[in-house]
Amino acid sequence: MFGQKRIPSREGGVEIVVEELCTRMVAQGHNVTCYNRGGHHVSGSEYDSKRLKEYKGIKLKTVPTIEKKGLAAVSSSFFAALCCAFGKYDVVHIHAEGPAFFTWLPKLFSKKVIVTIHGLDWQREKWKSGFGAKFIHHGEKNAVKYADEIVVLSKGVQDYFKKEYGRETVFIPNGVNRPKIQEAELITKKYSLEKDSYILFLGRLVPEKGIRYLVEAFKNVKTDKKLVIAGGSSDTDSFMNELKDLAKDDDRIIFTGFVQGQILKELYSNAYVYTLPSDLEGMPLSLLEAMSYGNCCLVSNIPECTEVVEDKALVFKKSDVNDLLTKIQKACDCPEMIMKMKEQATDFICRKYNWELVTDETMNLYRR
Repeated sequence: MFGQKRIPSREGGVEIVVEELCTRMVAQGHNVTCYNRGGHHVSGSEYDSKRLKEYKGIKLKTVPTIEKKGLAAVSSSFFAALCCAFGKYDVVHIHAEGPAFFTWLPKLFSKKVIVTIHGLDWQREKWKSGFGAKFIHHGEKNAVKYADEIVVLSKGVQDYFKKEYGRETVFIPNGVNRPKIQEAELITKKYSLEKDSYILFLGRLVPEKGIRYLVEAFKNVKTDKKLVIAGGSSDTDSFMNELKDLAKDDDRIIFTGFVQGQILKELYSNAYVYTLPSDLEGMPLSLLEAMSYGNCCLVSNIPECTEVVEDKALVFKKSDVNDLLTKIQKACDCPEMIMKMKEQATDFICRKYNWELVTDETMNLYRR
């Protein structure tokens, strides 16, 4: 596998997917090698972890990486593709559109190649122009041209590939694990947060996540609940500074930076509402995780979110600050409604999305 930044790591949804799949494949008796990027953690060198050669039975190899904006993914994907081309592998599985640019390289050496499209990355704000945009778009086209199979995570992306390229794809969504709910301890000490005292956003601080709308809407909500924005930037420090400037007059808004481990679990476990106001998503793993912790979720009405939550969450009109404000205010004013949604969230999401089934479907695809 390649295309992820690093495992074990929570630098994004791709890393979680790769780790969940690979650990289960190893448990089934398969030999799995993951090619990790070199360089630093996307949220800063302070989050770097020790480079491992093996993790839970997965062989880990770090490839040369040019640590420069726009070149880290390109350089690491090229070297990973080269290693895969010459390695003794039955299947090469590439994750994301950018790394898929190099689909042709292992194919040149008669490898079977699977590409998973985690989202239409060329639509993301930071890749909308310049070399990065062209590279990612070409990666999508190379996946269509050279991959033996393309996996997509949402019906909307499946429709896109059919309409745009006439290419059939395989729909295999992400999974989720049933977690153990944590008491509010560390988050109380660090941020003075108690159970049900805050609305949570958790994810990368990038424009397409709709966080600007969230801050603008929340500033006008009449409530003593806090808004917790948890996550690091991803080559988007200027956007993070813009958000903090927008929120500076409201002391109810807390920026935690990148979170992981126990603090992450406690934030999920004790939120009043989890919100994902995105304009653009692939298949939002944070939304699956939030529901698995029994959260009432408030999401934008993009198909990638509404397919996940069905009628088990609150939905607002994408990009509409006034509608988002109305929905947050209603959530704060109607705790009985929120508690009712919380009660059904975990069972619903854990039945619908299951990593064991995802792994089995992926293995069946490999065998075909």
